[in-house]
Amino acid sequence: MDVHEIAPRLWHWTSPHPDWEPEDARNGGWEEIVSSYACVATGSLVLFDPQIPADEEDAARLWEALDREVQHHGPPSILITIYWHVRSALKIRDRYAGASIWAYEPAGKWFDEQVSDPKAFNLGDSLPGGVEALPMHHLQEVAYWLPSHKATVLGDTVLGGDGRARLCPASWLRPGESMDEVRLAAHRILKFPENRLLLTHGGPTEPSRLEV
Repeated sequence: MDVHEIAPRLWHWTSPHPDWEPEDARNGGWEEIVSSYACVATGSLVLFDPQIPADEEDAARLWEALDREVQHHGPPSILITIYWHVRSALKIRDRYAGASIWAYEPAGKWFDEQVSDPKAFNLGDSLPGGVEALPMHHLQEVAYWLPSHKATVLGDTVLGGDGRARLCPASWLRPGESMDEVRLAAHRILKFPENRLLLTHGGPTEPSRLEV
């Protein structure tokens, strides 16, 4: 596990995903090491797609860091980009009284299989930390624009690695989804000035590295 404060009150950490298999990396897929993010904005502690490491020592270090921030800023709000990325959200909610998991309402049927009583939201709703949800087309995924940090958290639509960022493979799309719509969603993200891409598969990335 690695934790970095990549900007004032904006943290990035990495951890091996416990369910990863080598075949997940084939044909443009995703790698074992995944990224999570945390920020403090408007007095709120917000976590994005958090993964607690399986290694006990690494987990203890991360819990210690989270405990410290919760003591200062209150229980965290956990925002999920896509239902695959619930990750360790339940463990975190169970640890901190008052913590909440936020799920995009159109994806509720998938979240309901994993999370009891999530806070549902729709596009345009007010979210913790002044965060704004943006539609990403694939499986009702949303990205999160962080105006306080001029950054966007992305789930599965954009993947990073080898110093570049790329769109998810066409093989991931479901019936009724198209790569044209995926590209349009990516271009909407790129409209923000001074935008840093915070990839949950690949880490912080400059927009110029995104191949669309």
